Amino acid sequence: MTRPRILLVDDEPNLRKVLGALLEQDGYEVHAEEAAAPALARVKASPSDTFDAVITDLRMPGMDGIGLLRELAALDPHLPVIVLTAHGTVDSAVQAVKLGAFDYLEKPFDRAHIRTVLERAVATRARTGPSMGSAATAAADPSVAVGMVGSSPAMQRIREIIRTAAASPSTVLITGESGTGKELVARALHLGSERAAGPFIRLNCAAIPAGLVESELFGHEKGAFTGAVSSRPGRFELADGGTLFLDEISEVPLEIQVKLLRAIQESEFERVGGVKTIRVDLRIIAATNRDLLEVIAQKRFREDLYYRLNVVPIRLPPLRERIEDLPELLDHFVQRCNERLGKNVRGFDDEALARLRAYAWPGNIRELENLVERMVLFASSETITAAELPDVFHGGAGTEDRPIADEPQEGGLPQVRVPLSSLGMDLKEAVRLGSRMVEEVLIREALRKTDGNVTRSARLLGISRRSLQSKMKELGLRDDPELRGGRS
Repeated sequence: MTRPRILLVDDEPNLRKVLGALLEQDGYEVHAEEAAAPALARVKASPSDTFDAVITDLRMPGMDGIGLLRELAALDPHLPVIVLTAHGTVDSAVQAVKLGAFDYLEKPFDRAHIRTVLERAVATRARTGPSMGSAATAAADPSVAVGMVGSSPAMQRIREIIRTAAASPSTVLITGESGTGKELVARALHLGSERAAGPFIRLNCAAIPAGLVESELFGHEKGAFTGAVSSRPGRFELADGGTLFLDEISEVPLEIQVKLLRAIQESEFERVGGVKTIRVDLRIIAATNRDLLEVIAQKRFREDLYYRLNVVPIRLPPLRERIEDLPELLDHFVQRCNERLGKNVRGFDDEALARLRAYAWPGNIRELENLVERMVLFASSETITAAELPDVFHGGAGTEDRPIADEPQEGGLPQVRVPLSSLGMDLKEAVRLGSRMVEEVLIREALRKTDGNVTRSARLLGISRRSLQSKMKELGLRDDPELRGGRS
């Protein structure tokens, strides 16, 4: 698999050498420049999809990082740019984020933080690509601009809701199973709004330790808690003038929900440890894969916050409810994988397509994309046949674990049983291919099958308990509330 290509721009030779070496160790292909001008020339002279992300210093001789950010945004609006800033220049970094920077890193930086931010940037680049469409296209149909695929009646309804709701300042609550594309809908709403030129800031509430959620949302002042060595803005400040997307909103701790409700209603808040009231102008979009009314009944989510978020509800259908979109989705992902992997696969034969249609797709669009990537990568001809599909799509071996949509339960959708082998590969193969998304899906499923028992999950995955714990830490799964169960 092609390594993600990173452009590193900094006038300090030692930093270029050290950071470049760290990124190379993490599997990236790094190209370094000492100034903005040659970096810009390199991007102009390269194909539009040459780089997956740019890391640039803010303060450099000649054109500074802000200037480079503006020039890169004009050349390729969807190229993620991460800015480096020293202590004392955080305000400049915030300005950069408001101008479209993907994120910023403070010097001296933490390797784990760099890894997390860069992984998100590269994943965003892989989803959006360099050709999402012009501003005019986004204004006409923002769902097309962000790469939403499908022409089924269900998707046509979603597109119409997006076109209508995008121009509104109202809060939006997006619901749907994991892998249905909730973040794409949020980005489409942002691109179709009057705030499209402002920042789109995302926070995965489930990925933040409970004790740090307040700081991540509202920022903190220096000395507010142990480890707060400098003042830092939160996501509300960074999203000023744009859109704040709160993913997995159900995981916000109950004690923080009161402050979140006030911030949404009044558009003002205070940093942790601060007394100054900060006012912002932003739009809130929230998403969850849970039934919030059920979470409310369990006394883990405030009813008033729910109604404040649920002004414009958007429910995304699972893939099994829009299976007529499957051929279009397959063509889209095959084309994208061909470009990324240097392949020339035309698609799937009729029998393979029939087997894919009969599958329940518990992992939805995300699972489909992962499967297509694997099929294209290993394809030996222009057409992928049914015989090449993983065992889960065949009768005989493996069918006892095949996902089956059970009869609908009273008052709900069909319950889907998810096998550990649903992606057609094991953990060691996913690691070898560098597919972190597949790694996470496999580990999550193993933990669910064993009710969170790490020892038994490690046996299922064919790795040691210590290796699984290390992987869980690396993927941010150790504190996932869905996977806590009976750890041992």
